[in-house]
Amino acid sequence: MPTSSGAPAPVAPAPDLSRTVSGTLDQAVATITATLKQQGFGILSDIDVAATLTSKLGVTMQPYRILGACAPHLAHQAIQVDPSIGLLLPCNVVVRQLEPGQIAVSIIDPETMFAAAPPELRERLPDLAGEARAKLAAALEAMA
Repeated sequence: MPTSSGAPAPVAPAPDLSRTVSGTLDQAVATITATLKQQGFGILSDIDVAATLTSKLGVTMQPYRILGACAPHLAHQAIQVDPSIGLLLPCNVVVRQLEPGQIAVSIIDPETMFAAAPPELRERLPDLAGEARAKLAAALEAMA
């Protein structure tokens, strides 16, 4: 859609990095965990959403997990500049079954998330989100 000046409106970046893989949910979780580790990320949390909804609400759904991924050196840099950046950490990785044997792995795009940070923080850490994005994309690509 054009802007009032007639120029095309900027296209917003996709909010996530995604791919579909074959196998089981547990295999995909193990693989993304290993490829993230190779890129300097660890998993701080692992939430089994499907199990939680079954136990709390009695509903069933396809397997669905949310992993909280963190690269300690990047998190430390950001927290040193502004401790409130923790509101945007860790990077969520969603691993969900689409159908038996087909698993979607989606990772929040740090550049999209970092856009919500105060401008002064973005100015003081201009390459942080790009570095995180490159490492997360490499981990996702390595899942092949």
